Amino acid sequence: MITARAAAALTSLALLACACGSAGGDQAANPVRSDAPPSAVVTPTPATPAASAAPATPAVPAALAFSAATLNGDPFQGASLAGKPVVFWFWAPWCPKCHSEAPAVKAAAATFGEVAFVGVAGLDTAAAMKEFVQRTGTGDIVHLADANGAVWTKLGVSEQSTFVFMKPDGTTTRASGPLDQDALDGHVRQLLGR
Repeated sequence: MITARAAAALTSLALLACACGSAGGDQAANPVRSDAPPSAVVTPTPATPAASAAPATPAVPAALAFSAATLNGDPFQGASLAGKPVVFWFWAPWCPKCHSEAPAVKAAAATFGEVAFVGVAGLDTAAAMKEFVQRTGTGDIVHLADANGAVWTKLGVSEQSTFVFMKPDGTTTRASGPLDQDALDGHVRQLLGR
């Protein structure tokens, strides 16, 4: 003979089994612990939507909110550098310090391929800027023609030769030149956290 207490427990278990089965779930998705009271049910956590396969677009730091033209006349958007480590090299065609550090800039750009190097030429004509790039052999990096000084002002630069090292999050440090190969490489390693 079944006692009233045992009958109540069996009825509760039967109701739980029916309730779990009627929701369309399976035992693995909504298990009942065998050592738990008959009314205890583990509720599954709702699934979160899958993350988009497309990478998130990095935020554009205020310092990169500029438009310029390359020495070749192509349009350039500062925002294209967002999320990347960047070395800005501010130079003038007639600057002897700038001329002396050009080999170090060229070598660093070749060594640190994960860093965007951008020359920002100013304080002279486009023809003089192009001649400087040809003479120094630095044509493998992007050079902006900033004759009116808009990019210089945007990044707070007031003299040549100046380097601005920008981390992917938009924070910057700067150094005045001339920088030799070891000094420039040291700054780039610091930018990369090495």
